[in-house]
Amino acid sequence: MLRGASLRVTRPRVAVLAAVYDHPHADTSSIVGVVRDDLGEVSLQAVYDVLRALTAAGLVRRIHPPGSVARYESRVGDNHHHLVCRSCGAIADVDCAVGTAPCLTAADNHDFAIDEAEVIYWGLCRGCSTAPSS
Repeated sequence: MLRGASLRVTRPRVAVLAAVYDHPHADTSSIVGVVRDDLGEVSLQAVYDVLRALTAAGLVRRIHPPGSVARYESRVGDNHHHLVCRSCGAIADVDCAVGTAPCLTAADNHDFAIDEAEVIYWGLCRGCSTAPSS
């Protein structure tokens, strides 16, 4: 994948890419921990640089749900959306909305060629919605 995106294959890039694939919707701190477990010492800046390069190359996608830190995922290029739990912050992928959804068609595209709509569904995951309230 790295060579196909015209990126040099380096141990940090391979480790970060593997971490994103193995831990969907992980934040940078989590990715750093996984990479350090794999490679030993690696700087935070190196991981940020690799994530930036992988995102720019289209190999990973950066999402930033409101009220959360940025997260990374390997599912790219298919315009999917996300479910976010208001209580625990769990995130799950959901395919594009189907049926009549007028809010997904811009009332005025301002002469933009729209190619993606970002939708975040908010609610409670099963574990949080069935948990006894305190």
